[in-house]
Amino acid sequence: MTRKQRVLCGLIVVFPFAAFVVSLFIGSWHIPAKDIVKTLLSPVFPSLASGFPDPEGYINIVFSVRLPRLILAMTVGASLSVSGAALQALFKNPLVNEFILGISSGAAFGASLSLVFLGAAFPPQVAAFAFAVVAVLLVLSISRKSDSPIISLLLTGVITSAFFSALLSLVEYFASPYALQALFNWLMGNMTWPGWNELALALPLMGIGIAVLISMRWRLNVLSMSDEEARALGVNLRRDKLLVIVMATLMTAAATSVAGIIGWVGLLVPHLVRMMVGVDNRRVIPLSAALGAGYLVLADDLARSLASFELPVGIFTSLIGIPFFIVLLRKSKKVWL
Repeated sequence: MTRKQRVLCGLIVVFPFAAFVVSLFIGSWHIPAKDIVKTLLSPVFPSLASGFPDPEGYINIVFSVRLPRLILAMTVGASLSVSGAALQALFKNPLVNEFILGISSGAAFGASLSLVFLGAAFPPQVAAFAFAVVAVLLVLSISRKSDSPIISLLLTGVITSAFFSALLSLVEYFASPYALQALFNWLMGNMTWPGWNELALALPLMGIGIAVLISMRWRLNVLSMSDEEARALGVNLRRDKLLVIVMATLMTAAATSVAGIIGWVGLLVPHLVRMMVGVDNRRVIPLSAALGAGYLVLADDLARSLASFELPVGIFTSLIGIPFFIVLLRKSKKVWL
């Protein structure tokens, strides 16, 4: 690894922590920087909160609004980025991501079905994961029978996404006006609603997926080779491929169930990492997690700061991601995988 790549690796690792600290001071309600610091320390040193103009208000804003929102943004960004990087390595195609495989649309349909018709009795994370698995199984079972599996995979993924999008439209049609408004805001990608209770189930699922795929990063290098070469190196192809797909599905379903549909993160971030530090998945997977976490935190900051009203972060990531990805395509002179 060159000196420039080592510097870039260091900057990427620091980026999400810097974005997290800066974002604590951003919000519609202005809190002085020194009071933010005192608020964060107040659980350990209660006497620090005594000098606040509004102690309870500051504590609620920091611990009940900003902290869960920032943790959610970081975890969702890392999950989508790692999922995209792992799937691209597994299928040896830079265009593969959770949207192409139908994971996001299946998870969105499952979560919306739970939110509109099943209520709190059935967690949306469970429904999102179940239908995300159904979407992946449909794509894989159809594409594996083709003479051109990669092309068939992409086409089948597009068709599956369209199918679940149609089912999602059907759910929207039968939803009540109140549920439809809530569902519409959620589907555009939103970091506003989830609090600690909503994150209690989703965060462990995303954390497990990130940890497992990071631990498999060297195996993804082998899986990106031909099947014959991977078998010669002693890799259990069936087990490892299944594990990567299950973990990517788990992370995407959990992220979609709490934050809605947030596009282009899983496609853009891994490409950007590969352009900076190379294609070795031992670096790409963990650095994609770091860059994705910081990127989504920054996107969420911009989405709620550029105007007097808050933009859905899913719309904002698409507005940033599409032109930026076009620039990356035009500037890249080499194969990324």
